[in-house]
Amino acid sequence: METYDKPSKSAVKREMTDLQTLGADLVALSKDQLKKVELPDDLRDAVRDAQRFTQHGAHRRQLQFIGKLMRGLDPEPIRAALDEINGVSATANARLHALERLRTSFLEDEAVIGEIAAAHPDADLQHLRQLRRNALKEQQLGKPPRAFRELYRVLRELQAVTEVQESAPDE
Repeated sequence: METYDKPSKSAVKREMTDLQTLGADLVALSKDQLKKVELPDDLRDAVRDAQRFTQHGAHRRQLQFIGKLMRGLDPEPIRAALDEINGVSATANARLHALERLRTSFLEDEAVIGEIAAAHPDADLQHLRQLRRNALKEQQLGKPPRAFRELYRVLRELQAVTEVQESAPDE
């Protein structure tokens, strides 16, 4: 009796559908988010084309083409990048929690600004101190946490800039 070493037709179809779904997730990204995902040039161009298409049939065919282009690629790095962008990955969650802890400790003790300055030399310390004062005042007066959120956003941007600088090749 012969045994088949190839995947079944259904398994191949499921894999192709998964790749098309992954391609649709790429198409749903904004331009800035798409820049963060490492893709071959032909796939990146196909994704940009799919973002431009408005007709349903053309869009569907383009998604099928993206799935075809992805057959020769390892989809795991793309999935990991999408999880990172969507905040699903454990590293993204850990990074967000670390930023929240930094913000909380900064609100409790202004001396933490020294750590922020050491980690992010290009940080605007005066602006951070102002946000801290405003956030503390908001908490005392029971106002909406506008400065509290703004402080988090600024810390997140500082971390993103530092990560980009660290990942950029030294020239």
